Amino acid sequence: MSLSAFFISFRTANALFAGPVDPCLSRCHSTISKITTFRINVLKMGMMMEKRLPGLDLDALRSFVTGMECGSFAQAALRLSRSTSAVSAQLKKLESQCGAALVVKQGRHLALTAEGEKLMSYARRLLALNDETLRALQGERLTGEIHLGMQEDFGESLMPGILGQFKRHHPQVRIVARVDRNGPLRQALAEEALDLALLWQTEDQGPGLGLCPLAWIAHSDLDIRALLVSGEPLPLVMFDSPCLMRSRAIACLDAAGIPWQVVFVSHSLSGIWAAVQAGLGLTIRTRIGMPGNLRPAGGLLPAPGSLAVSLRQTPREEHHSAAVALLGELMTEALQGWLDR
Repeated sequence: MSLSAFFISFRTANALFAGPVDPCLSRCHSTISKITTFRINVLKMGMMMEKRLPGLDLDALRSFVTGMECGSFAQAALRLSRSTSAVSAQLKKLESQCGAALVVKQGRHLALTAEGEKLMSYARRLLALNDETLRALQGERLTGEIHLGMQEDFGESLMPGILGQFKRHHPQVRIVARVDRNGPLRQALAEEALDLALLWQTEDQGPGLGLCPLAWIAHSDLDIRALLVSGEPLPLVMFDSPCLMRSRAIACLDAAGIPWQVVFVSHSLSGIWAAVQAGLGLTIRTRIGMPGNLRPAGGLLPAPGSLAVSLRQTPREEHHSAAVALLGELMTEALQGWLDR
């Protein structure tokens, strides 16, 4: 029998017979109890040290996030000025550290697994905190010029707050913004006339920053149910071709056998909203910037699905300034938060 077990038995017997406890034995028992507690604590610390988790590689996390934003790790390698094999090795290292597959192939594109989605949220926060810490410690004063392209949807509603925040913290950076449609923005990015561009893309082109639901939108005075019952063509208010949302609207109606007619064409989003508010017809858009007197016409028409929001950067390294990188991070974080709502 060990000494500690002996004294436990002694105290139990003593309690049963209600006799006095020998002071010497009490002091011995107290000492042994302290030694036992110390040993237990040491063992616990040892177990905690053995279970210490490995640290995630921030460069690997950046490659992981960039790869999913670009839709391929080959594009991520170009943006990060690394070889494709190096980026692939970083992904394998992350999967080994996490003990799970993070990415799967879906056709020609990549998709996150359930574990990959969890890691993506944490990875963006870790990278943002890392970059914020370095900027604070280094006292970075950003300068230069950023050429930014964006859709009209974002330019009038979401971006003013992001750009205002950036400009207040970095007044020496000049931002040249271009608000335009998808096609011209993609062309400008390919010609390196833009550093960053916020674009729409279809789901089969990759997940981008996230998906934004589309909706049929009309004024309350437009009786869509009566039009459907009568068989009259639905009056559509649209951008001129080519337009992702126009193509989606026509494809949905044709698939459902619903007749339609484009009654108003505009070159601007403000013109689209004005025509719909006037009751000229209905349109298909996201709810970003939707005027308060309009409403989604859900339930009566085929669901139009979603479009992905993508933030693209010109691949040439000389355009990858610290100012461009920081604005891209702020836009990504803000848009991710908005899309996740």
